[in-house]
Amino acid sequence: MSPFPLPPPGSRILGSLGLPAPEPVAADASPHSFPDGGRWRTEIPSVEGPEALDTVLREADRLSVPVHRVSQGSGVWMLTDTEITEMVRAAAERSVELCLFTGPRGTWDTGASTRTESRGGGPRARGHGAVAGCVEDAVRATSLGVTCLLVADEGVLWTLHRARTAGLLPPDTTLKVSALIGPVNPAAYAVHERLGADSINVPSDLTLGHLTEIRRVSRAPMDLYVEAPDDLGGYVRMYETAELIRRGAPLYLKFGLANAPALYPSGAHLRETVLGTARERVRRGRLVLDLLARHGAGDAMSPPGSRLPGPLRRFPADA
Repeated sequence: MSPFPLPPPGSRILGSLGLPAPEPVAADASPHSFPDGGRWRTEIPSVEGPEALDTVLREADRLSVPVHRVSQGSGVWMLTDTEITEMVRAAAERSVELCLFTGPRGTWDTGASTRTESRGGGPRARGHGAVAGCVEDAVRATSLGVTCLLVADEGVLWTLHRARTAGLLPPDTTLKVSALIGPVNPAAYAVHERLGADSINVPSDLTLGHLTEIRRVSRAPMDLYVEAPDDLGGYVRMYETAELIRRGAPLYLKFGLANAPALYPSGAHLRETVLGTARERVRRGRLVLDLLARHGAGDAMSPPGSRLPGPLRRFPADA
């Protein structure tokens, strides 16, 4: 993708009417990419079980939407071994990375502080037992073939990275930071990279300038909801997608869904909602891909099947 993307059709028309858009600045473009040379990948979130994954893959075929990664939000502990194995098999057959959430989180714990106006410790793991639960989930999931773990606690992130470095988890396991604790400044983003993050979900309300600031200090892959769920703000930033890629690459475009019911923790009681929203997330992806093509910005996607982040900076694991 050029540091100067083609202006979208709407901007050209406005320019002809004497309402020109500001010229893009080449220095604002991210100099980074994925190790395969791609600038962006796709992710379908909230894929809560085997049936939802099958729905996503079928809909992706029908709408010709390339899917690099799917992620689940309810947690490893909400899936049986058989369900995890089915998801691993289906994802592997399509060369799609499967990412499962690890362990307990504070918002489901007995502590009341997360329900106060201050939100207390939020989704982080409260106490030794919660960290141990996250580690148990990580060991169980990777032993069943899961290659990507989603975390919402800095201590859990560092612990799993150390376990990976020590050979207690497979060395090709990737660690993804949840939007629930996503960093909002370049210093925090760089710390998450050094703690072991291979993919970092930033809040969807960061400005384009914020993305440029982050890219001046870190090349760790970034995840961003092009459309965010309501509990993460409900932002819909489709028309900014080309500029989000230009500023934030390497970037996972996440196709979330606003104005939809909450799904976590999921189960059979939410089956129709899970499957219906899964289909619509893929359709949202098709809308974004079509928009990128119209704006002349649809190139530079990573090849399907790509998943590794490339070399990143880490704190010493024995620190």
